Amino acid sequence: GGMVPVLAGLYVGGAESCSSPEALSAAGVVAVLTVDAEEPPAVPGLRAMHVRALDEPGADLLSRLDECAAAAKPDAQVNPGFQRQLKLYEAMGCAVDTSSVLYKRYRLEMLSERLSEPQDMPREVFAVDPTTVCQTVNTEVLYRCRKCRRALFRSSSILSHTEGTGPTAFVHKRVTDCARLSGNGQEKCTSYFIEPVQWMEPALLGVMEGQLLCPKCTSKLGSFSWRGDQCSCGRWVTPAFQIHKSRVDEVRTLPVGNFQTAKT
Repeated sequence: GGMVPVLAGLYVGGAESCSSPEALSAAGVVAVLTVDAEEPPAVPGLRAMHVRALDEPGADLLSRLDECAAAAKPDAQVNPGFQRQLKLYEAMGCAVDTSSVLYKRYRLEMLSERLSEPQDMPREVFAVDPTTVCQTVNTEVLYRCRKCRRALFRSSSILSHTEGTGPTAFVHKRVTDCARLSGNGQEKCTSYFIEPVQWMEPALLGVMEGQLLCPKCTSKLGSFSWRGDQCSCGRWVTPAFQIHKSRVDEVRTLPVGNFQTAKT
């Protein structure tokens, strides 16, 4: 229950470790980081930071890690949710990269676990509508509605997933034509799974699943489900914002001298 040394000048312990200012001073402690549901009493002469969180797998600690100092203790019995977040933090290079596909997927998964009837979704969950900003030349592919050519999303919004096992993943239901694509030289994934884009917001609020329609011509582009959906490759994706590849065109911007040209 007391302070356990981890590294020189770094200790880990329970809340009672902060009950004795004298002991902290004798150990050379100058700052205290507390992760708990309740903020501890202030200790005179010490810098303090409090992260309000419950010790449960669904607690969002990853978003605060850049502000905190990580500590390691083999017998600390860290809950599996926090362990997963630490591994994700390491995969991002020990820095929270909000543009990373890993972080975007994590953020959506966390949100889907808390939603029962989504009414008020955080604005930062939505990618910027590509019609409101200029494309970053030569770095991103733009995807347009095949029918009306309205810009829908950029390549940075695609949330890639590990390819599934194809038809064997569909044993619980009739094997679809999409599933039969595997093994015959064609791509298994017939849809893009992306992060929500601003034009989707009216369709998402208040419902758990539904269709995704082009905001200009209302042609069907795909579907969404906060509970998740199965890709044609067999992989289950949660939550799922699915755009059928047959409904969009890929547009690449290529430099030609001092001009720019679009290649579809």
